[in-house]
This record gives sequence, structure tokens and C-alpha cells, in this order.
Amino acid sequence: MQRSDAVGQRVIPAADRGEDPRVAGLSAAVARLRAELDAYPAQLHDRHAAEDELTALDGQVASGAPTAEELRHSLLLTVAAVGSVSALADALSGLRNAIELFGEPSGFRRVN
Repeated sequence: MQRSDAVGQRVIPAADRGEDPRVAGLSAAVARLRAELDAYPAQLHDRHAAEDELTALDGQVASGAPTAEELRHSLLLTVAAVGSVSALADALSGLRNAIELFGEPSGFRRVN
């Protein structure tokens, strides 16, 4: 018999619930970066801007259908706010990877 932390509960993957797994991944990436930003002890000049963009990303995730253009805009602002903090680099990279799964906006072509 298998025991779960949530007694009597089993985790149903997002795809099995009919949810877009990209949205679930983005939500997890936002939560991770928010947690690491909250735990970061040093004072950051643009911490408030990063927190605002993470809140905006949460809102886009809650809508269930974020657009690539909006996601990339929020990513750009978040990177500008905390991109130079090496302690947050892995979480920020995870956020970028989650956003990249939403594809490129129409008319956007990668040069390299």
C-alpha cells in the first residue's frame, strides 16, 4: 500500500485534469522565483518591481491563457529587476524556460 502526504489523496497530473501543462509549469516557476526572492536577504533596489511583475505573471497564469508577448514583457522587466543577482539565476532561468514553452509571438523571428 502506498502512502501519500495528503492522506487518501493522489496527485493528478495537470494534463489528466485537462489543464495546459505549460500553465502549471509557469505557475511553479513563478512560485519558485517568488520564494527565492523572498528568501534573498540582501536589499535589492528593484525588488518591488520584480515582485510586481511576478504578481502580473500570476494574474496571467490565473487567466489560463497567457500570451507569449505579455509573458516575454513580464520576463524582460523581471530580468531587468533581478538579473544581476547570481543567487536568483537558477530560478530566473526556470522562469525563462517556462515562458519559452509558450512560443514566439507572431511576427517575431529569432536572429540566431
